[in-house]
Amino acid sequence: MASFKYNFEMNNRIKEIRIEKGISQKMLANAVNIKVPNLSKYENLKECIPIINFNNICNYLEISFDYALCLSNINNFKKPKRELDKKLIGERLKSIRNKNNLYQETLAMEIGTSKSLICEYEKGKKLLSLPYAYAICKKYDVSVDYIYCKVD
Repeated sequence: MASFKYNFEMNNRIKEIRIEKGISQKMLANAVNIKVPNLSKYENLKECIPIINFNNICNYLEISFDYALCLSNINNFKKPKRELDKKLIGERLKSIRNKNNLYQETLAMEIGTSKSLICEYEKGKKLLSLPYAYAICKKYDVSVDYIYCKVD
């Protein structure tokens, strides 16, 4: 598993926004097609939110990824133009890696994963997981919204 520490602040912000908007856990869970116990685990810091669920929650609450992850105090939410696209996300990941003059193996070591998984992400075979995206963004000062093609 990854050697970096997962930032659970994002769950607190999601919960705060849900409560501010007067949305119950049941309402949110139903709206994004997840089970209430799973949402509760995300909000109570017991589980990492899978990226698909995170995307759906952010879209429903109309918050940007960076805002939800406490990487920004400004909510730059834009209505989604498309669903998460593994290929485009892989291209963004590769461009970030190349911009920082990194080999796949180096990036993998820095975020606590394998070169083969970085390769699968870059080829668009797998969807980049949120903890790895978060680690990349913190280390290389890029936006999670950018990696996931939420902004250009």
